[in-house]
Amino acid sequence: MNSTNGNAAFDPQMIDEIVAGLADKPGALMLVLHAVNERVGYIPVEAVPAIARALNLSRAEVHGVISFYHDFRTERPGRKIIRVCRAESCQAMGAVALATHIKERLGIDFGQTSANGDFALEPVYCLGNCACSPAIVVGDDLYGRVTPDRFDQILFSPSTSGRSR
Repeated sequence: MNSTNGNAAFDPQMIDEIVAGLADKPGALMLVLHAVNERVGYIPVEAVPAIARALNLSRAEVHGVISFYHDFRTERPGRKIIRVCRAESCQAMGAVALATHIKERLGIDFGQTSANGDFALEPVYCLGNCACSPAIVVGDDLYGRVTPDRFDQILFSPSTSGRSR
């Protein structure tokens, strides 16, 4: 999943264009939702009736799919998405305390976006960096062996940039 979200404004005509290219394919609803999510960065609530109508589905069916899959969101995410690994290896190495620190530091919980729109916080259940637990992803950069202090350095230090090992 790309953490640099699209920034196109919602346009009902865009939904029609997306659906027109995907309606005949198996699993069209998922394909359409992913395309809208990629282009806009989220699935606007106003898009649900248009998608349902275009695919001959009920709004409840479309909403059910959106709410079931964690990759879909109905609100614009933060400009930078922070993903915290919640898998066993990371939890054993301090991810629970790290997640608590991150939530307090940003003033948000998992699935939320900060009031200023800068950050969104998401749980993930493995980043494939178990040897360097606990791990997080900030934007497109993977960080391992993250402590609360290191998190603050990663996120709030102007001198910290790029991928950390």
